[in-house]
Amino acid sequence: MERKSNIKVVVLLLFIAVVVGLRLLAPISPDFSVFANISGLGAVAIFSGSYIKNRFSAYILPVLVLLLSDLCLGIIMDTSYVFYQGWYYTYIAFAFMVWIGQWLVQKVNVTNVFIASFAAVFVHWIVSDFGVWFGSTYYPQTVAGFWTCLVAAIPFELKFLYGTLIYSALMFVAFEALKAKYPSLGYRTAVA
Repeated sequence: MERKSNIKVVVLLLFIAVVVGLRLLAPISPDFSVFANISGLGAVAIFSGSYIKNRFSAYILPVLVLLLSDLCLGIIMDTSYVFYQGWYYTYIAFAFMVWIGQWLVQKVNVTNVFIASFAAVFVHWIVSDFGVWFGSTYYPQTVAGFWTCLVAAIPFELKFLYGTLIYSALMFVAFEALKAKYPSLGYRTAVA
């Protein structure tokens, strides 16, 4: 049983590594702004929440992936990609996104993954933009100022939604197909 659990961990980590690799390729594209927020990191958070049964690992892995990819983008692009204003709110949002994956995708099906993707992006929008707004000199520290910040973020969050939906579909469908072909991946074990 231990070997089957290890294989499942390796497969899950490979899925996550591919998504992170794709995020790091975006800066070398000719028009980075088109792909900047079409990221699979939201899908990684939902996927981790759904499949990684060890609660600590389920939360730490997506946050660590976000940190490592931010550090790599900081090296590739510039340091403003690493610790930007309110960065910790984005990390908090990712923890909530893992919880959404745990809560809404206990049974993997199209409806649950679709709803979890929308809910995760919505939470990311509110929490991360609260971090942009709070203490900002650009946005007034009023409800109207927060609303203005949220509206300004809509184009970015739409791209994040597209990426989360696309990568969630790819990751969940591919992993469920692998589970059907290799039943040992389907055992409910305490994965990493």
